Amino acid sequence: MRRRASGSDGPLAGTAEPRVRIFREVLYILAFYLLYSFVRNRFGSATVSPETAYANALTIIDLEKAMGIFNEATVQGWFLDASVFLRGVNIYYGTLHFVVPVGVLVFLALRHPAAYPFWRTTLLAGTGIALVGYALFPLMPPRLLCDCAYGAGPQVLQEGLPTFVDTLAVHGGLWSFDSGTMQVVSNQYAAMPSLHMGWALWCAMALWPFLRVWWARALAVAYPLFTLFTIVVTGNHFWLDAVGGVVVIAAGYWVARAVQAMMQNRRRGAGTVAGDAAAPPATIPPASPDASAAGRSTAQEAPAP
Repeated sequence: MRRRASGSDGPLAGTAEPRVRIFREVLYILAFYLLYSFVRNRFGSATVSPETAYANALTIIDLEKAMGIFNEATVQGWFLDASVFLRGVNIYYGTLHFVVPVGVLVFLALRHPAAYPFWRTTLLAGTGIALVGYALFPLMPPRLLCDCAYGAGPQVLQEGLPTFVDTLAVHGGLWSFDSGTMQVVSNQYAAMPSLHMGWALWCAMALWPFLRVWWARALAVAYPLFTLFTIVVTGNHFWLDAVGGVVVIAAGYWVARAVQAMMQNRRRGAGTVAGDAAAPPATIPPASPDASAAGRSTAQEAPAP
């Protein structure tokens, strides 16, 4: 008998743990990511003008100024002389964004298969919703507020904006936005929302119900917080981009809740119908031979009314 999920297993607690078909899930997720990448890049820097992306950046900057949080350049400036540190941050930014979510999915599939469908749906739904932001609000990230490819050029100086540095171009990492391949296959203006922030938050949310020791929970909390620092110090996102990442994952969570409720209602309905069909009709158990004979004898001896 398969064990049932414990009360700490999250939204799917109380359901039997099915076996996750790993190969099928890999195909689903790979197909989704290829579609996501195609749509993301279709409405990106290959088709959107720098003027449009820059105008949207000014909108974000004005909002942050009104909120008193337009200080990304100050935060970045504190670390610009730490070349080795920034190279490490660039590697973190470019690799863990993919490695950690994949690891969390594998962990859930193998150790907590009852919770896997819910968190997989949350991740895919949130990522899909992010495409709406990329299509409707192409945003020039801080690192492109300069006279560079896909950048705003002299307009930045006219606006009196602070100087940002593309730390990946200056300090290096495992890859580069400036390579011909990356410029072709990537969307330089896919900044709002920040899926680096959204996926990091998703990892913490999905793992939290299964973490029992304090240091594991501390790491789960630290991961999205350090990711927030990373996306700002590298010049890839504004603070509000991170807020957008939180919003799309929260929306994905509620989509997953709705899908879960729909599937549970469908299973309950199917179980009721199957149960009714399988139940044998109620019958009166036959009387014993002695009782039948006695009944016939009594009936024969009884006087007619």
